Amino acid sequence: MTEQKTLNLREQFLTLPNLLSLLRLALVPVFLLLLINEKFALAIGALALASLTDFLDGYFARKWNQITRLGQLLDPAADRLYIFSTLVGLAYVGQIPAWIVVVIFARDAMLAVAYVVLANFGYGPLPVHYLGKTATFALLYAFPLLLMAKIWTGAEFVLLPVAWAFALWGVGLYWWAGFVYLRQVREVVKNSPRDSLG
Repeated sequence: MTEQKTLNLREQFLTLPNLLSLLRLALVPVFLLLLINEKFALAIGALALASLTDFLDGYFARKWNQITRLGQLLDPAADRLYIFSTLVGLAYVGQIPAWIVVVIFARDAMLAVAYVVLANFGYGPLPVHYLGKTATFALLYAFPLLLMAKIWTGAEFVLLPVAWAFALWGVGLYWWAGFVYLRQVREVVKNSPRDSLG
């Protein structure tokens, strides 16, 4: 039984969509190093490549019916790592205030506690809610625009308002999605047969 599970996991790793997700994860430290060293154009290039792999892994997973549990975990993990690394990098170079970093990190710290609660009841992370996907989309649009404003200062008057609109909407939706997730966790725990075990 254990050997079968291991084989299944190995097979999941070797699908093209999951290999693309792993490539996206491998680009995270590259992107962060470029960002903190103020190689903004190259950082945007790395982010664009990561976004392309994000699109392609979803496309091939659906086209070839290779949607796997591993892929469902890798995809949001990569998104979060890009959000965190961009936040750290942009704060480091003084492009964003510290409060936005604290607000986003606090939300994920809250959800980390929810994951522990789920694990105690025998559940893995719940499926990503569409609000969370929308929030991630907004944030992943905001950050490249902030970087572009750093490169093309002549267009800053257009890029910064658009970037901050995406960023503030993203933060708001990120927290809204977090509260929705907590409500889902509460329902799962309440209906769990282990609930009575405390």
